[in-house]
Amino acid sequence: MAHKKGLGSSRNGRDSNSQRLGVKVFGGQTVPGGSIIVRQRGTRIKPGLNVGRGKDDTLFALKDGVVVFKRRGKRGMQVSIDPKPQPMNAVEAERRSAGEAASA
Repeated sequence: MAHKKGLGSSRNGRDSNSQRLGVKVFGGQTVPGGSIIVRQRGTRIKPGLNVGRGKDDTLFALKDGVVVFKRRGKRGMQVSIDPKPQPMNAVEAERRSAGEAASA
């Protein structure tokens, strides 16, 4: 009785790794510059304001801000970043509020 399998070739045993494509950050979320927004094959979603496109069509944020998805025509989509306002330090905030009170 044989203790080894026959040496025929196996047709199974091949499976590719998943590519993990898709939208990584959704509309309304805040992102830091450089973070990936969408991984895609081809430009299904186009880059807009403050969004860059990598050589594999990955879309990423060029600046800190809030992600905004927009419709373009019948089938197109575009993603852009609305830059969030820079945080004011306490001295500048106090000066602005004092100026508003004086003008009122």
